Amino acid sequence: MPEKFENKTENLFDPVASKAERYSKGTAIRKVIPRNAHQEWKASENRKNPVDILIETSVGRVESLLPIRYSRMMESPFSFFRGAAAIMASDLAQTPTTGIHLQLCGDCHLMNFGGFATPERKLVFDINDFDETFPGPWEWDIKRLATSFAIAGRWRKFSNKNCKEFAWHVADSYKRHMLEYSKLSALQIWYADIDLAELIERGEDEEIKEFQHKRIKKAAEYTAHEKEFAKMTYQDGYRARIKDDPPLIFHPTGEEGKRIIREVETAHKKYMESLPDDKQVLLSRYTLHDVAMKVVGVGSVGTVCGISLLMSATGEPIFLQFKEARQSVLEPNLKIENKYKHQGERIVMGQKLMQSASDMLLGWTQDDQNKFFYIRQLRDAKVKPVLEIMKARNMADYAKACGWALARAHARTGDPSVLSGYIGNSNEFANAIAKFSISYADQNDADYTKMLEAIKEGRLPISTAI
Repeated sequence: MPEKFENKTENLFDPVASKAERYSKGTAIRKVIPRNAHQEWKASENRKNPVDILIETSVGRVESLLPIRYSRMMESPFSFFRGAAAIMASDLAQTPTTGIHLQLCGDCHLMNFGGFATPERKLVFDINDFDETFPGPWEWDIKRLATSFAIAGRWRKFSNKNCKEFAWHVADSYKRHMLEYSKLSALQIWYADIDLAELIERGEDEEIKEFQHKRIKKAAEYTAHEKEFAKMTYQDGYRARIKDDPPLIFHPTGEEGKRIIREVETAHKKYMESLPDDKQVLLSRYTLHDVAMKVVGVGSVGTVCGISLLMSATGEPIFLQFKEARQSVLEPNLKIENKYKHQGERIVMGQKLMQSASDMLLGWTQDDQNKFFYIRQLRDAKVKPVLEIMKARNMADYAKACGWALARAHARTGDPSVLSGYIGNSNEFANAIAKFSISYADQNDADYTKMLEAIKEGRLPISTAI
């Protein structure tokens, strides 16, 4: 493996140097780390057993929910990949990097992108999950995102050629849009977003475009929290309560339930303190009515997650989602100190750094046991990707969209001129990322098989109630 190019994060952006000088700086890095070095993936002899990593990352989770975690991961190699961010982070630490650091998503796979409404009620396309956000090598996000397309493509039974093309489009789109951002001022980059409707119009499949426009129309007509209130609650005397849907939505019972309710109430007060004054005034119009645990995602299963129902005096609801904030899977694999003592604050600040617009009620808190959480609105006109209906050309279009969104996010905390200088105008970088993605998809298949063997051996518990 080539020696790493040492380039400290804090010195990445030189406000005195011209764009041309910074572009040349990026070009010079190729002499130390050639672009084709990024195609390398070969498991080291001392590579950690992926099952051991899964077990380690389950420590401290709710033990009764672990069977749901492993059951979801065993559905397919793609589901496994979604829950195995810690495994890939450990592997990426063994790959060549340029030494250029910026704020990473950390769990950058294709299901963590989508459409949502900004506080101004505009629908944009962006990254929407930041549980693992942390400063690190910019290449790691691209490699995980591109690999997710190769693995999802296999899951959808597309050809190996198609899967490699999807990964290639991620890196090529990243390259093209990073070059565009390199020509903008820092302020222009900060203002930039990706309009969801305009993005859909770029596609060539009229059937998919019609389907997506209907989804946008439905999302635009969405009245925040009212549909959830009708679907997820019932009236218990004078009080609205969240419906149980075990094992995915449930109220903790007995003394434990009373303790959790008390802790949530305390945490809610601390959460309010993390918000700006104007948002505190807004939420002061509401009172906490009910709290329930909610199992979400794949990688998050087993962490303490739930929903709280707030009601105004005149009966308007707000649903908030709270998620446990644990150490980023990137942190143990990087020699970088976490500047935030509060893991919830790390997630919130990372999200604000990377997203074009964040949930206006995004904040952080902790309970009496010093467990960290972050809080946001449960749903806000979200438009998720529907992989099951995508044809090969739709997957390619979606790969381009995700590559674009990642470039925009990275351009905010990195130097797009340096990055563009390194990537250059040729296809060499995209070709390397595509080759890496196929190689790592093979590794993911092998790791998935090891997990299935561990399940058969009884090392990992599973549940049919998912």
